[in-house]
Amino acid sequence: MRLLTALASGLLFGAGLSLSRMIDPSVVLAFLDFAAIPDGAWNPALVFVMAGAFLVTASGYALIFRRRTPLFAPGYALPGKRAIDGRLIAGAVLFGLGWGLMGYCPGPAIAGLGFGPAKTWLFVGAMLVGMALHHLLIERRRAPATTSGAIH
Repeated sequence: MRLLTALASGLLFGAGLSLSRMIDPSVVLAFLDFAAIPDGAWNPALVFVMAGAFLVTASGYALIFRRRTPLFAPGYALPGKRAIDGRLIAGAVLFGLGWGLMGYCPGPAIAGLGFGPAKTWLFVGAMLVGMALHHLLIERRRAPATTSGAIH
């Protein structure tokens, strides 16, 4: 049931991104181009998508946290770390640079794979390589050693 719930949630998220045209980098880049405001070429659509997402998320959190446990999981998976550190800032900067240069962030890029533009596939491939490199170069070094001395 958990996998079906995750699949349904992902499909709903992807459908929302497609319907709002947020999988089209030109829509995102037109929003990020604040210099186009005086010309009337600025596209404010992303503001409305974000506002709608905020309303749905806020409502969802208000309903969900009234329950002791999630419907399809043994417990809530909440982040334990709340401090703003260099890793968080570096990640936010990389995310923003990728979004601003390409018009993609991970969710819309994955949702856009079905439409097949080569640059979408290239972006997702580069994202996966970056994730793998991060795991190999950073996360594995931070993992605690087992009793045998091996690193996870």
